[in-house]
Amino acid sequence: MLSGKRILLIVGGGIAAYKSLELVRRLRERGASVRVVLTEGGAQFVTPLSFAVLSGEEAFTDLFDLKDEADIGHIQLSREADLVVVAPATADLLAKMANGLANDLASTVLMATDKTVLVAPAMNVRMWEHPATLRNVATLRADGVRFVGPEEGDMACGEFGPGRMAEPEDIADAIERVLPSAQGTSLVGRHVLITSGPTYEPIDPVRYIANRSSGKQGHALARAAKDMGARVTLISGPTHLPDIPGVTTAKVETAADMLDAALGALPADVAICAAAVADWRAATQAMEKLKKEEGQTALSLALARNPDILATLAAPGARRPTLVIGFAAETETIITHAQEKLSRKGADWIVANDVSPDTGIMGGDRTEVHLVSASGVEDWPAMSKDEMAVKLLGRAAEALQTMQLAAE
Repeated sequence: MLSGKRILLIVGGGIAAYKSLELVRRLRERGASVRVVLTEGGAQFVTPLSFAVLSGEEAFTDLFDLKDEADIGHIQLSREADLVVVAPATADLLAKMANGLANDLASTVLMATDKTVLVAPAMNVRMWEHPATLRNVATLRADGVRFVGPEEGDMACGEFGPGRMAEPEDIADAIERVLPSAQGTSLVGRHVLITSGPTYEPIDPVRYIANRSSGKQGHALARAAKDMGARVTLISGPTHLPDIPGVTTAKVETAADMLDAALGALPADVAICAAAVADWRAATQAMEKLKKEEGQTALSLALARNPDILATLAAPGARRPTLVIGFAAETETIITHAQEKLSRKGADWIVANDVSPDTGIMGGDRTEVHLVSASGVEDWPAMSKDEMAVKLLGRAAEALQTMQLAAE
């Protein structure tokens, strides 16, 4: 499944480095070639010779190896790979990546690469939950770095919690998802339209109706579509997320503005409505701040229905995207509501998930979804929002290819 793919594996200095030997073996079983770069700390846990034997390639450790650097080795290593994988990704390596440091071979390669980077964090639970690490992870996600893990469990230090490196088999699976072209899927030449984030519906000049959507899933979809070669238009409600390089972004506030921007972006091959659009708006927007009167204990607010963006895009017509995908964020009877929404809106697929407060999905980095279509329901396992985005876009690319072949 990874036949012909070239993986550059960077091994950080943590006890989980021993798992990276098994990862090399798993990747080679799937047809990939692997070259390994070890940090100084990584080489303290596992020897370069061990990786050289398993990979069949020289393992690299020194930025100033004259033989290799005569050919600008760190540039060559970074550009020849189809994917760069960091496993284990220690707190130190994540900090270097987030802050642009390049003082050894591993960090220099990471700074020089123009390829997608997938990291498998591994560290003590206290280090993983430290504010500095959380800031660095948020920065890297915004930069487009993909994550697999960490998992929760017992650690070598004797503590329990999140911080264990994902298992080699799971990392290999994530590599396949991040390299969808390995499965023959591509969105080159396609236009993908994505809505993301919440909408703000004004009540008066200082108040509005909104929801808790962070926009993380919609932005992850935009990154995945761009990485698969698509021309991407992202229509985003108010979020704290940075713009994605290479993606055309339209920033809006209200549902009406989002619909106008979506219609203006047509035609598109795929439309994914991942935004959490407010169903209602104030029927009349006050021009001045509403004041409470002395003794007032209640306020009535007349609401009006907002336009239905998903149903509008999915309506039959010459400008309807070939594939229209909606999201159903529910708190109960998830599948039933999603199936009803699929029929009512006229969409091709609905991605349904449980956003009850105890799931942590709304605003979090992980999700667990069900793909609902006319042919049935697929239950997908829990994964990061980045991984889900890659998987969904891969399926969309396959569907477009099937439709195109059927039409020819």
